[in-house]
Amino acid sequence: MRRTACLVALATLLALAACGEKKEEAKVPEGPLEVLGLKTVAAFSAIADPAERSAALFGEMAKVIAHPRCLNCHPRGDTPTQGESMRPHEPPVARGANGHGPPGMMCSTCHGATNVAFAGSPGSIPGHPHWGLAPLEMAWAGVPAAEICAQIKDPSRNGGRTLEALVEHMGKDSLVGWGWEPGEGRAPAPGDQATFGALVAAWVETGAHCPAP
Repeated sequence: MRRTACLVALATLLALAACGEKKEEAKVPEGPLEVLGLKTVAAFSAIADPAERSAALFGEMAKVIAHPRCLNCHPRGDTPTQGESMRPHEPPVARGANGHGPPGMMCSTCHGATNVAFAGSPGSIPGHPHWGLAPLEMAWAGVPAAEICAQIKDPSRNGGRTLEALVEHMGKDSLVGWGWEPGEGRAPAPGDQATFGALVAAWVETGAHCPAP
């Protein structure tokens, strides 16, 4: 009887130890799960399959990529759009040879190096030292997320960038960062550039997989 009791006690201790080990293995996401409407990398930590997690990460990135702050400068035609409704630019302007407008009506004619608030009414004129349209090969307004994903990974359609260069561009480029500091009268893109950049980095680290069409 004593031996049986000892064996039962030992089995109980081993079972408790196993449960303790399982609890220690369960990882609790570090940091917030969302920043200003954009999920963080931690929010996807429960997805075990790397490819599935990668596709989900891009789906979250698309909240920024497909936001009007980005799409207005990534049109598929020769005319930029503006505002939340993405209406045609007023006054009418054209892309020009290099995306900065034609001679005599360059983007810099009205857009300076910084945002400028209107003097007598609400709103502002957006500005950045490199203000202009993205190249046509980088146009994705109205394109589904899966197609944008394939486009962004293709050096012939992303400005010749490697995946590592994309992480740097999206996470640190100040023109991309304008999307979160668009000036009075415009809603910023979801989240912030740091959160977005971390999503891009995690997407690349997990294989840069695209969501299903």
